[in-house]
Formats: sequence, C-alpha cells, structure tokens
Amino acid sequence: MKLDEIIITKAIVERFFRKFLDHVQTDVAIVGGGPSGLVAGYFLAKAGQNVVLYERKLSVGGGMWGGGMLFNEIVVQEDAVRLLEEFGITYRTIQKNYYTADSVEAISTLISRAVKAGLTIFNGISAEDVLMRKSRVTGLVLNWSAVEMARLHVDPLAVRSQFIVDATGHETSVVRLVQNKVPGKLKTPSGKIEGEKSMWSDKAESLTLRNTREVFPGLYVAGMAANATFGGPRMGPIFGGMLLSGEKVANMLLHALSPKSR
Repeated sequence: MKLDEIIITKAIVERFFRKFLDHVQTDVAIVGGGPSGLVAGYFLAKAGQNVVLYERKLSVGGGMWGGGMLFNEIVVQEDAVRLLEEFGITYRTIQKNYYTADSVEAISTLISRAVKAGLTIFNGISAEDVLMRKSRVTGLVLNWSAVEMARLHVDPLAVRSQFIVDATGHETSVVRLVQNKVPGKLKTPSGKIEGEKSMWSDKAESLTLRNTREVFPGLYVAGMAANATFGGPRMGPIFGGMLLSGEKVANMLLHALSPKSR
C-alpha cells in the first residue's frame, strides 16, 4: 500500500488541534512535566478529572532522567516505595529506608502510566502568563517554547482551568509570574518567593510535602517548586518527596473540585 504525505500531514494537524481544543477549558492545568507533575496528573486523570500538563521542553520527565550527576539511578525512601509499586517500577533494597530504581525506567514508566490514565501532555509549550479574574488565577497564557527561545514577537493564546499547579521545579515559573504581575501577595511568610536553600536531603524531603499547597487563590505548588517557593532546601537525587508531593496535590485538588467542598 502506498503512503500519501498529504494524508499524513492532515492526520497530524487534525488530531493535534482536536486534542488542543478539548483542553482549552479544564479542571486542572499542570505546568512542568517532572515527577511531581506527572504523579499529580496520573491521580487526577485516574479520578476522572479533565487534566492537562504543559512541558516547555521536548522531553518530559524533568531532572529524573539523569539520576545523580548522570549516574542514572535514583534513591527513594521507604514512605514512597508504595508509589513505585503503584506504577510498577522495579526497585532494589540497599538498606533500611534506602531503595534504588533505574532513572530511565522510573521516569519513562511515570510518563506512560500517566498518559494511559488519561493525562494529556503538550510538550514544547511554555506558560508565559496567567489569566486573572478578581484576585484569582483562572488559567494560563501559552506560547510555543521555540517562539520564546527565538524572542519572536508572536502573541500567545489563553486556556482556562479551575486550578493551576506549578510543578516547574527550581524555576517556580508560574509562581514567579504571579508574584511579578498579579495584585496581591503569595501565601508565604514574606508574601513573595522565599527562595531555594542549599542541599539538606532529610529536611528537604519532609518540607516538600509540607510546602505542597495553595500559594495563591487557584494556584498550587508541588515538588521542588514548593520548596523553592516557601524557602525549603534542595534534596538532590532522592525522589520520594517528589512522588509523594504529586500525590498530595492531586488529593488536595480532588477535594477542592468535589461538590461537597464548594
């Protein structure tokens, strides 16, 4: 059977735009495709929510791919092992409370399972602004990452969502937009981004969970973005807190989205 390039082109364009139009209005929009964002998307989609994830790079997965210093193994503590089991990720016991997993298997499995659960991922798209209504974040303003990188003057498009999750890691890009452009203060001690502190794995892992919460009406933070926003330290190549943070923010949002909570 012969292949027709025009049919191939039409199939890609038609399918992509159908997918995009299906997500111009969603329950939750996640910015950042690292482990916390993927886990959040997985649990939200599994619960039947209309959830979308935007990743500015072509590759989804954040910093998990490289393990520690390009040694492609990660460490997960005992509290998060059940999440490795939830996703079907192989792990090995090193000693009590220390478990390792192949970083490539771990992140590729997270991506696959999240998509199969119903999470829609758009890569190569950046959030360059937020939508605001009456002191609440109500959506995102999007553009192609390539347009952003080339500094071309191309106007963006907007999408609406009931809640936004900043899972952009160290950059805290959505929180930074809100801090710099939106009236009002963040729900941090100073009202602004507190800033990431130097590495302290033990403290960082517990604070990642504590700091996973709403930082501005309609905007939540998860993963390293939570610690950077609220002033916690970085943790290095241990990823249990990231996984647990994604689960926690998903549960918080499921509660916020439920009719009983309104």
